Amino acid sequence: MTDTHASASRDDEPDLLRDQFRQLLRYRRLIGLGIGVGLLGGAWLGVTSAESYAAASDIRLRAPTNDPFNPAVSADKTINMGTERQTAVSSSVAEIAVRSLGLPDSRLAAFQRGLQVTNPPQTMVLHFTYTTTSPGEAARRANAVTKAYLDLRKKQWGDLRDSMVKKSQNQLNPIAKEQNDLAKQLAAEGSAAPDSSRARNDDLLSKVGTLNSQIASLKALDMTAGTVIVKAVPPTASSGLGLIVSLGVGGAVGIALGLLAAWVRLVFDPSPRSSGDVARAVRAPVLGTLPRIADGGPLLAVDRSDSRLAEEYRSVAFRLAYDQRFADRRRLLVAAPRGGNGEAAAAVAANLAASFAETGKDVLLVEADLRTPSLTSRLRAEAPSRPGWSLPPDFDGSGWPGPRQLQVDARESGVFDLIPGERVRNVARALTSARVTRLIEEADSPNATVVVLAPPVLAYADALALVDRVDGVLIVCDPRAVHRADLVRIRELITGAGGTVLGAVTHAASRRRSRRSAAGSGHRGGTGRASDRPAPPGAAPQPPAPYPAASRVPAGDDTVALRTIRAGDR
Repeated sequence: MTDTHASASRDDEPDLLRDQFRQLLRYRRLIGLGIGVGLLGGAWLGVTSAESYAAASDIRLRAPTNDPFNPAVSADKTINMGTERQTAVSSSVAEIAVRSLGLPDSRLAAFQRGLQVTNPPQTMVLHFTYTTTSPGEAARRANAVTKAYLDLRKKQWGDLRDSMVKKSQNQLNPIAKEQNDLAKQLAAEGSAAPDSSRARNDDLLSKVGTLNSQIASLKALDMTAGTVIVKAVPPTASSGLGLIVSLGVGGAVGIALGLLAAWVRLVFDPSPRSSGDVARAVRAPVLGTLPRIADGGPLLAVDRSDSRLAEEYRSVAFRLAYDQRFADRRRLLVAAPRGGNGEAAAAVAANLAASFAETGKDVLLVEADLRTPSLTSRLRAEAPSRPGWSLPPDFDGSGWPGPRQLQVDARESGVFDLIPGERVRNVARALTSARVTRLIEEADSPNATVVVLAPPVLAYADALALVDRVDGVLIVCDPRAVHRADLVRIRELITGAGGTVLGAVTHAASRRRSRRSAAGSGHRGGTGRASDRPAPPGAAPQPPAPYPAASRVPAGDDTVALRTIRAGDR
């Protein structure tokens, strides 16, 4: 069993990588910006380094010694290469080189910027490189720095030797004077001189000899700091990468920078990254993914030329039909998270009704959006149709749902009934009335299906007033326009109201909406007028229904108080 799971995980890794790469490609602008910045940097590097020439010279360092062939003396034990490299790039060496080149002292800082000194690993060699705009000047300055370093180190070693010789000489002078005086005294006394004076004289002679030997050894030292093994010559080609190579390097760096920026943006993106994120947020499967559709077009897929869209709706309908939670009574509520997805929710509700009608069901589509009703003007609604199972027995012709029950022709899919929404004064009372409850409950015949279109869940509480009377809720959302926290909030609201989330349908934003998303992102969905929604060509917009009189809305104990979800509660 463990081997099977491990093998499945390994098989899923390429799919996960492809999915992550597709998610990164969502931020093409960031990637393009990174590539543009990289190309600009590469072009700048190629142009600025085109007239750049570097000349190099090498020095092999050595320690002062009076016997360079003595194997007991190890130069790497007496010379610290890190210290020598710091000395080579110091201002002391640069000052000597500037003076030898005849440059003013004000050019010292600029002179040092062109100098680079390195030490190849496991060697006693200092590599001097000088970069400037002229090949001849680069070689001249590299040689000047090399000579300045050797002169400075030779002077420093010489000063140290002179100091040691002086100290030894200062020790020698009093001892030699004392020995001379004692020798004269012994010569005057002759054989009568005491043995202690003779022993003292011998000791002084030994010290004088030792000090003279030390002074002679110091004066015999070779104070050369090193040997030039490579002399700088004018370079024949520029040291830059060249424009083509610089652009290639800049492009590669730009791609990496763009992918990094896209990854950071993806990590902190509050919207769902994929269908899996949507499914995890609502704790229900994603039943379908709709292709991009244009705003203002016909709602029914049979009126469009895209057959893929119609097949996607049929697929969602079949998946719902095989869900046991929905198949028992076939009551479905369709809602969007916010107002920006309202048109997509209306399209899903209408096309699911057409798909169920295609399978031979008696379908009733109820438009429960009583604030901005628009289905009547966007569907081919014909003469009123009053199936017996869709009207309450005590219907008195007042309020909503009213007598305007229409029949929608879905062409090859068949027909289905529509109860259009109407503007009412008290939406909460109309949605929670006994009339609506009986309308939904009396659709329990074996061949009946009810699809209810509700306003956005996070904009109004209208959908929550209906969730306990349907078998489940279908959430329609654009993953790029909704946050994961909003989907979690919707699931909690629906579950708390006694409903069940059957699944979600995702769709891509239309081109027109994506261009104006920035302008409309700050408004709550569902607050616009019905006349603001585009109507299909040839369809005359319906005037809004007048508000009914207060006496026409029955009051009773079967109504509940609803509140609008505030922005702070989302």
